[in-house]
Amino acid sequence: MSIFHTFLTVMQVLSAIAVIVLVLLQHGKGADMGAAFGSGSSGSLFGASGSANFLSRATAFCATIFLLCTLGLAFYARADVAPQSGGVMEAIEAVPAEGAATPAEGKPAQPSTPVQEIPK
Repeated sequence: MSIFHTFLTVMQVLSAIAVIVLVLLQHGKGADMGAAFGSGSSGSLFGASGSANFLSRATAFCATIFLLCTLGLAFYARADVAPQSGGVMEAIEAVPAEGAATPAEGKPAQPSTPVQEIPK
């Protein structure tokens, strides 16, 4: 593993943890209803409206870092693979199923037991 691969992996894990924490810290749309009845969030750490802006921007930043690390890891993993020509199905051989009857060439099929006449 190279240093670049290790760096991208560590950054991806850290940004994933940061996104999880930041999403859990944010309040939902229904939390504003409580502010209308006197339990406003003006005494919070980021102020009345500052928490939504700060947390949403930090979440977007961490999500961007996560996406870029994911794309970098995908590109890095694909760089080691030799390109192939043709499609995926060309590498698969046609194998007959077990017990499948194959017709004899040039000879009509004969029943294994003689056919008796059906009474009328």
